Amino acid sequence: MTPLDFLHISLADQCLYGFAGGQLRLRLPVSTALNGPGELNGSGCTPRGRHQVRAKIGEGLPLGAVLRGRRWTGEVWSPQLHEQFPGRDWILTRILWLSGCERGRNRLGQVDTFRRYIYLHGTPDTEPMGVPRSHGCIRLRNRDLMELFARVPVHCAVQIDEATCPLGIGTSCLSIKE
Repeated sequence: MTPLDFLHISLADQCLYGFAGGQLRLRLPVSTALNGPGELNGSGCTPRGRHQVRAKIGEGLPLGAVLRGRRWTGEVWSPQLHEQFPGRDWILTRILWLSGCERGRNRLGQVDTFRRYIYLHGTPDTEPMGVPRSHGCIRLRNRDLMELFARVPVHCAVQIDEATCPLGIGTSCLSIKE
């Protein structure tokens, strides 16, 4: 699999587009913030603009590993565990922790993506993709996240915006993988 050097997350399409050398290599459905776009701390919104992957967390953990405070709890998600903790915002499998690159927009002060703990992370397969439902993060299917995690280096460029696919491929976000 080709390593990716740029991710575009479209809030309009609810898709993640992965590029290598300017060529689209990956398209995955995501779920961004229920509260829509926004950068302010405490807003529950998905921040826009230029970002980078600042840290990769969870290498080697099992599919469905439950993460809290960026650490594995020792649990693996199951419907029974979900029933036991019905209100939990499940962060599963892996974390790609984002850091903003635009001072005053998504970096530093009350708009700092990194200090807001904005991640790309796994979610239970029972959660819908393609519709905004998160608390600000970008949710992915666990298997999709495992593949993405393996292909994305630390410092990979990430653009989050309201534009549709940068190549005009259409608004349907069926998973494609090279």
